[in-house]
Amino acid sequence: MKYLFTLLGALLLMLSSHAQQGTITGKITANGKPVQFANIAIPALKAGAVADQQGMFVVRNLQPGTYDVKVSMIGYQPMTLKKSIRGNQTVTLDITLEEDLSKLNEVVVTGVSRATAVRKNPIPIAVIGKREMNMHVNSNIIDAIVKGVPGVSAVTTGPNISKPFIRGLGYNRVLTLFDGVRQEGQQWGDEHGIEVDQYGIARAEVVKGPASLTYGSDALAGVINMIPDIPETEPGKLKGNFLTDYHSNNGMIGSSLGLAYSKNDWKYVLRGTMKTAHNYRNKVDGFVYGTAFREYNVTALARVDKSWGYSQWGASLYDNTQEIPDGSRDSLTRKFTRQVKDADDDIKDRPIVPDNELRTYTLNPLHQHIQHYRLYNRTRWQLGKGDLNSLLGLQQSIRREYNHPEMAVQPGLYVVLNTLNYDLRYNLPAIAGIETTVGVNGMYQRNRSRNATDFPIPDYNLFDIGGFFFAKKTLGQLDISGGLRYDSRNIRWNDFYVGPNKDNGFDKKYELPDTAGAKLQFPAFRHNYTGISGSLGVTWNLSQRVLLKANIARGYRAPNITEIGSNGLDPGAHIVYLGNREFKPEFSLQQDLGFLAYLPDLDISVEVFNNNIDNYIYQARLYDANGEPVVIVPGNATYRYQQSGARLYGAEVSVNLHPRTVPWLTMDNSAAYTEGRNRNQALIDLHGDAARYLPFIPPLHIRSAVKAMASRNFGVFSKAYVRAEVDRFSAQNHFYGVDNTETYTAGYTLINVGAGSGIVNKKGKTVMELFFQLDNVFDVAYQANMNRLKYFEYYNASPNGRKGIYNMGRNFSAKVIVPF
Repeated sequence: MKYLFTLLGALLLMLSSHAQQGTITGKITANGKPVQFANIAIPALKAGAVADQQGMFVVRNLQPGTYDVKVSMIGYQPMTLKKSIRGNQTVTLDITLEEDLSKLNEVVVTGVSRATAVRKNPIPIAVIGKREMNMHVNSNIIDAIVKGVPGVSAVTTGPNISKPFIRGLGYNRVLTLFDGVRQEGQQWGDEHGIEVDQYGIARAEVVKGPASLTYGSDALAGVINMIPDIPETEPGKLKGNFLTDYHSNNGMIGSSLGLAYSKNDWKYVLRGTMKTAHNYRNKVDGFVYGTAFREYNVTALARVDKSWGYSQWGASLYDNTQEIPDGSRDSLTRKFTRQVKDADDDIKDRPIVPDNELRTYTLNPLHQHIQHYRLYNRTRWQLGKGDLNSLLGLQQSIRREYNHPEMAVQPGLYVVLNTLNYDLRYNLPAIAGIETTVGVNGMYQRNRSRNATDFPIPDYNLFDIGGFFFAKKTLGQLDISGGLRYDSRNIRWNDFYVGPNKDNGFDKKYELPDTAGAKLQFPAFRHNYTGISGSLGVTWNLSQRVLLKANIARGYRAPNITEIGSNGLDPGAHIVYLGNREFKPEFSLQQDLGFLAYLPDLDISVEVFNNNIDNYIYQARLYDANGEPVVIVPGNATYRYQQSGARLYGAEVSVNLHPRTVPWLTMDNSAAYTEGRNRNQALIDLHGDAARYLPFIPPLHIRSAVKAMASRNFGVFSKAYVRAEVDRFSAQNHFYGVDNTETYTAGYTLINVGAGSGIVNKKGKTVMELFFQLDNVFDVAYQANMNRLKYFEYYNASPNGRKGIYNMGRNFSAKVIVPF
């Protein structure tokens, strides 16, 4: 009986205690809008919740007492509230978060195995968001990234063609991704950019340094992942926005319509974009003939979220018609001329382009046509405490270059590249605090020439496969991560014959066995390239706000098709390329050191790197035994790829001020410096300082920007801001000057200003966003050292002392976004 009364008493005590448990409920907002997925935690009770789409949350069954309630969300300042809870009481909280002006807590997924905070990853990573890209009005997505991320630059061929470089390395050394799918579209060429709709990108993540561990070949310099915009919507309601963009310098007009809809567990996104522009201008050259373009994009996404995980499908259609500049001019007036003959074409006899054709939106007959189609699926299955992730993508890139003025419909270059991408990785459940990922990925490619007259590369088949493992663990204040990878790439092609085409007088491809009268341009080739890559790094959290990072990584890159197989004219580049079948893969060993300080009034970031590359591949002009330039195709230079050692080193420093006493003011300052040294001693002994440096190395770049943003609404204006920016590019004395491949580039300073605001209705809802920008305010005449048009020059002397083509002059741009 005694035990019975004791048991009943304990039961009554438990029921009484349970009956006295309390509840915390509330809503989390920022700038008057709900914050979805914000985390609410009560560490002492190991209890918490996640805010829903309306920012609402509930935490039940709380023991009476006084506790710290912590609220956190990426992109906002964390908050801690002390609240007392009494039995049977419901505490209601109305929580307002402030935007976090620091970027150190952004979450990214590029270059690592699973979602990881920037602060915990020892690899240098940068993130640029949609609003920041909107503030930097640009002609293409790569230029937007270049303006927002120190250490990233671009080789350009006009305003719509930009190839990304990371710390002095580009082309096939930088891997570009769209929603995690590697972009495959003849990256070796200079004459076209990245086939992505710039208006449909929500953010871009940049890994600066070897990322071969996760992606294999072609990530030697880093990765740029462009993530499409998937806006949050209320179930059953259509949401969208219309964007229009105008640039005064080249008359660029861009329009984009985006739609989003959700129902049950499904989300759908559709976006269509059109851009068109005439030739750009500057005060030295006037209108630059051959730089007009027209571009169309369509992107569709569908995603389903279930208890087992999610699956996302994506499709995109890209169509770009781009003129091909060649820089030919009248020798006295320096006015641009155009080619009108195929045979007997003498630069001195070309007619001057009429003024009315310099400002027309009608594209001239000499142009290129790039089409890119993409279909992919990304799926994640939750398997207990682990997850399995798969990716499967299909791409087709069609590239045509029309360079025959007397036969405008005949393409000079016509290549079709089909690619199958695959990726399968498993995130294992954490064991003893170690998070491990194993995976395998790669691609299969098939490249074929069609009805063309020039054949710079053979028809080839390529198969890539690589397996890797990656692990990370936190030990007190240390976050340690690293892994290893093994890659294999097989590339092959059969004998490729080229001979005369009696129908048009040019050359054509001959198919076996009918090769009578043709020459063997590409003898059969088969080779297998292998490589081991890996990384090991540590982040030391000196405090919640101060970190030290160190990472060492070995990168791997197999030679691309032009480097081993090219033997012909690329019409758009006006260069005959010659490859080398004996090339070995490139291997890099890079060390990174970083210091990050996330302080209440400012952020400080210092990143230092040193990169040694074995078997570095570069172009060098070809000379005969008498020291004369080899000319295979008249009017076109001849280059042969070479291989040697190389070293790159440098640093990026950022100091961003956001004083709490002046919350409406921010000042962003950055500096990026890269030095590229050629370690081919025999070449240096022969050519001296001209051979001491690597090609396409950006000069010291210093940027300072001041932005003032209103902390409250003024009538219909919301988040109104004004900004001013100073871009300083130092002179580039360290250039690859052998055979005048590159020349000295003078320094220059550009001043840019901008302003913008949201427009709200009486209910406080944003009905319009406005962005205005004036770039190169003082119309400075300059040539960027990574602008290929700088070297488009046919004469040894110029009447005005200016040679080559200059960059864009003053440009006013306006962007209007109307959400609905």
